Amino acid sequence: MAKMINLAFLAFSGGESSGGLLDVNPGLIFWVVITFVLLLIILKKMAWGPILNSLNERELFIKDSIDKAEQARIDAEKLLEENKANLARAEEEAQKIIQQGREYSEKLKAQLLEESKGEAKKMITEAISEIERKNQEAFNNLKDQVADIAVNAAEKIIRVNLDKDKQSKLVDEYLKDLNKN
Repeated sequence: MAKMINLAFLAFSGGESSGGLLDVNPGLIFWVVITFVLLLIILKKMAWGPILNSLNERELFIKDSIDKAEQARIDAEKLLEENKANLARAEEEAQKIIQQGREYSEKLKAQLLEESKGEAKKMITEAISEIERKNQEAFNNLKDQVADIAVNAAEKIIRVNLDKDKQSKLVDEYLKDLNKN
């Protein structure tokens, strides 16, 4: 440490050394200071102004870009909300259409069921009518056959026996049997 102090003292005292690195030369200091100040002025006029302007422009550009990005994000969020709302409305309408379809199918099912029941009743009624008609027809046929058999039997009986009392009694019984049917 002592050596450094000695060297600094020698440098400022204008000492004995001539032309050393640590020698203080007032003329050289003056010109170095003047050159440095001129360099600072020239740099301020020529370099710092354009550099600072460029940095300010860049800062404004970045700020505008950030603002535009923020606005784009806000717009995208609004658009996303609108899309969600539209999707919700579309889903609601789809559910409504599905519900209407279900209601329509239930109505159609009920209508078809009613029509089929009506058709079945009509077919049953027609079948019953047909059965009754066929029964009546069969009964009439049977009655005719029975009458033919009775006539044939009576004819045979008359040929065999011509007894009037027996004949009357036989006809009366036959008529009673016919009335029961």
